[in-house]
Amino acid sequence: MKKTSKYILILSVCLLISMGCRKNFEEINTDPSTYNPSNFDPNFVLSSAQLGYTGSMDFSYDTWRANLIHCSTMMQAFSSVIGYWNAGDKYVLNASYTAAYWGFSGSTPTAGDGAYPEQVRPIVDVVESTRSKPQYNNVQQVARITKALIFQRITDLYGDVPYFQAGQGFYNKAFFPVYDKQQDIYNDLLKEVSDAVGKLDPAGDKVTGDLFYGGDIAKWKRFGNTLLLRIAMRLSKIDPTTAQTYVQKAIGNTMTSNSDNAFVLGSEGGGRTTLNRNSQILLGDGGQENFYTRWSKTFIDKLKGSNDPRLSVVAVTKLYLDDKTKDQNPNLVYNAAVQKGMPNGKDLSVTPGLSITLDPSFTAFVDYSSPSPALIKRTGPTFILTYAESELLLADAAQRFGIAGSAAAHYHDGVVAAMTYLSQYDPIAGVSTQAAENYLTANPYDISKGLEQINTQYWILTSTMLDFYEAWANWRRTGFPVLTPVVYPGNSTGGTIPRRFPYPLVEAGSNTENYNKAHNSVPGGDLLTSRVWWDKQ
Repeated sequence: MKKTSKYILILSVCLLISMGCRKNFEEINTDPSTYNPSNFDPNFVLSSAQLGYTGSMDFSYDTWRANLIHCSTMMQAFSSVIGYWNAGDKYVLNASYTAAYWGFSGSTPTAGDGAYPEQVRPIVDVVESTRSKPQYNNVQQVARITKALIFQRITDLYGDVPYFQAGQGFYNKAFFPVYDKQQDIYNDLLKEVSDAVGKLDPAGDKVTGDLFYGGDIAKWKRFGNTLLLRIAMRLSKIDPTTAQTYVQKAIGNTMTSNSDNAFVLGSEGGGRTTLNRNSQILLGDGGQENFYTRWSKTFIDKLKGSNDPRLSVVAVTKLYLDDKTKDQNPNLVYNAAVQKGMPNGKDLSVTPGLSITLDPSFTAFVDYSSPSPALIKRTGPTFILTYAESELLLADAAQRFGIAGSAAAHYHDGVVAAMTYLSQYDPIAGVSTQAAENYLTANPYDISKGLEQINTQYWILTSTMLDFYEAWANWRRTGFPVLTPVVYPGNSTGGTIPRRFPYPLVEAGSNTENYNKAHNSVPGGDLLTSRVWWDKQ
């Protein structure tokens, strides 16, 4: 009996201790010297999401495979004869390449790269952790606008994607997010950006983690309305009523000059913080074979055909393939008259019709035009959104819908801005306002060809911005410029320019049920040739 009583006493003490330990368990077991949801500064996480969007955090894979290998060559801004660039230049499906922007998983060296881990997760953290916290009102609104920026690109690349539950695992245990319809995503993007812009407060909290504008709320209002315009115009064919409704909200509130352009400068110091990934690849860090990447014949011929003054600042010849100091190469030639674009669809074989060296245009690789050193400095800007884009989109809205004022006036301002902004790369790349005006005098706006002129200029602009994601998206929306597809043996599209990226196969194993539903419901199949919702015939 005594032994039993002894055991009961011991158990009672243990129970009391256990109950005591459970009281305030989370508080007691949180190290006050580390960040946690109650004490971290969301500004730091905002910076991380913005860097992720520019590619600065991605070990180059997102930028290299999605922006350069695929989008730049499919849009015939760049051309390459290197075999692994066939994925974009020749429309040959490489599932790991089209998956790169979404994100990798597993134990590979690139595990964690991609938009969902590097952009979505941190921006959702900022949005969720600042809800109902007045001291972070502006951080909250900037994060909501940035989140819309991030998701527009993701859904434009893939179509229906995880959106409402994406990045919400910590907050609502949505570890396996459903794929939302692109129409629902776009409707929410419009609502979110419009609401967030209205709640930005110039007298409110300072957004110290903002790498785009250094917390300038007036610029963020103009950025938000320009993004709203871009999101709305993506619906110009599939839902013109909604498009016009939100364009009207943006009119008069968009960017007003090139000083509003959003960009992040690269860092010479190395590390991963602000590295300009386009420059890294095009300067040969990914392998000197990337020196074979040239401006395409389509792009150079388009500039030459109209005596475009940009040609002599965005393109150079005499770039030697083994020259790792090409930004200091004294032999480079900027003369517009000698610039020559490389045809798309060629390779390094000896097969007639396919071989670049057997092509009638071939003399030597150094005679083909490369991006000017000014555009690909390691310390140079990665452009996010620009005034020139805004004006050309307003011109499209005016021409297409009869709203937003004069299409000719917006076109004029858009083209001038698209030429003069180049000085933000480097003063030597600048095109003068007078040169831009002379160009417009020689190539006036023609209302009968308005949409083609506007959107061809948008293609040239986004190509010089090296934002080939946007060039591809706007081409799919408008069909301009008119491009002749490449027909290469063994291509995956039947010789048509791809319209979307298939879903990453890794999703079949990690988010199986939701992946299967989305994969099986893509109209036309989960293929390069299928169209996203807004990409109406």
